[in-house]
Amino acid sequence: MMKAADLPDAIPLFPLPGALLLPRARLPLHIFEPRYLQMLEDAMKTRDRLIGMIQPRPAPQGERKLNAIGCAGRVTAFSETEDGRYMITLTGISRFRLRREVAGFAPYLRGEVDWTGFDRDLGRPEQDDGFRREPFLALLGRYFESQQLATDWDALKDAEDELLINSLSMLLPFEPEEKQALLEAPTLATRRETLVTLIEFALRSGGEEDVLQ
Repeated sequence: MMKAADLPDAIPLFPLPGALLLPRARLPLHIFEPRYLQMLEDAMKTRDRLIGMIQPRPAPQGERKLNAIGCAGRVTAFSETEDGRYMITLTGISRFRLRREVAGFAPYLRGEVDWTGFDRDLGRPEQDDGFRREPFLALLGRYFESQQLATDWDALKDAEDELLINSLSMLLPFEPEEKQALLEAPTLATRRETLVTLIEFALRSGGEEDVLQ
């Protein structure tokens, strides 16, 4: 099992509003800006091939602020288009706490990061013993109907707890600050509870009163 001590002290940072990466999950990205093409090229030269996904947070105009916690992913797949862009996949490795931005000559951000406190990210997939799948999927069905979303329900029914909860956390159209709350949830059970709260809030906002008991 990988340990926090095996991970680098500084990594490239990709600040992207609304983009959520979670440990052991996969995030596809389309890389086309020159600075991020350089970031990808540099990351591919390292042993770990890590890129830190982190969300900007509201700040006075002209200032750049980042959230304190992000998630690093390893580049596990990439393909190049004819015009020099890249389609890549990041596989989540571990969350991190941003200690400070690192000055340098690279056109992209780099950060000094701390991996402590996220040991469960580097272990085996989490289980959620309190997860009641049938009522959760019923609630999710009402949400998908209200948002006019479609999905493969058979795949959702068969998915492991962590894959189901984390995939929905990443894919559902929540606000950036709500995505950040899902990222910072300390356990899978807490993330599931946060996810349910966000879905219930969206349903109430849409005029539906039933919630998950």
